[in-house]
Amino acid sequence: MAKKTLDELRVEIDALDKEIQSLIGARAQLASAVAEVKKASEDQSVFYRPEREAQVLRKIIDRNDNLLKDKDMAHIFREIMSACLALEQPLNIAYLGPEGTFTQEAALKHFGHAVSTLDCGSIDEIFHQVEKGNAHYGVVPIENSSNGVIGGTVDMLYSQGLKICGEVEISIQHQLMMADQSREIKTIYAHQQALDQCQRWLSNHHPNAELRPVASNALAARIVKDEPNSAAIASEAALSLYSLERVAKNIEDKTGNVTRFLILGNEEVAPSGKDKTSMLIVTKHESGALLDLLAPFKDQGINMLQLARHPIPGVKWEYLFLIDIEGHQQEDHVKTALDQVAQRVLKVDILGSYPVAVL
Repeated sequence: MAKKTLDELRVEIDALDKEIQSLIGARAQLASAVAEVKKASEDQSVFYRPEREAQVLRKIIDRNDNLLKDKDMAHIFREIMSACLALEQPLNIAYLGPEGTFTQEAALKHFGHAVSTLDCGSIDEIFHQVEKGNAHYGVVPIENSSNGVIGGTVDMLYSQGLKICGEVEISIQHQLMMADQSREIKTIYAHQQALDQCQRWLSNHHPNAELRPVASNALAARIVKDEPNSAAIASEAALSLYSLERVAKNIEDKTGNVTRFLILGNEEVAPSGKDKTSMLIVTKHESGALLDLLAPFKDQGINMLQLARHPIPGVKWEYLFLIDIEGHQQEDHVKTALDQVAQRVLKVDILGSYPVAVL
């Protein structure tokens, strides 16, 4: 059989593109019909369903058997789903700004690019914007593989009533950038965590530079755009966004640096089939209190994913525990364990059950 010519292959691609476009249009019509059904029902508030999206993306990955990688195929459908959801209810997502932060990258990775975004100046503001209804959901960092738990987020989870609806992970690669790399670097701006994550590299390459922490790496990039002899540690996106020149690539001290982000909202999330549950717990002040707290999880065969101690906001020398476990709070064995834990501690606050990150 003779090989097809380039023109013949392009004709076939054009035909397939037309078919794919038609199928996406048909999916959009179904999404619009779903919106009408929801509007006609008693419960009109929930259009975004994290558990449903997680199930769909998992199925896409499970049945993928072509040349495209599983994650690439899932990302394509993530964007299709994002555009279709916008037909039902355009979402507004609060994130830690300004534009070009890793938190914005996390928001777009989780929700797709069809959402609107609201940049906030602090983690506290993200919580407040969601609480006030100015944003449907918020995205906040909760832990980094190098630096551990983000204290500011834990403080807000303790004091506010939002629910965790999902999670997303972002690979963190720091770039050193400035407006004119021919100039000497006297000052380096970055978020404190970025400075910590690049401490050894900075000490070796720019030992005399003044290190100035700022609210976000994107803000650092925006500052150095108009400040001579200064550089910023920021993301690849910030490099092009603020028209800066790269001085050095991937300067983080540890490779494989990952930050996990939480999706915050007001609704409980139904089981998706592969979930985790997060909680804050204050133990009794007595011997063996932590062991008593952990025992129900062991008895019910529940895997613990996170156990972090954190100071109780405003209370000297008092601590709470941030705990993540496998499973959904509606599952019988998880519910049993949580009921037993509640009887053994001073306070337990279930922050939410939500799908394990797919992408």
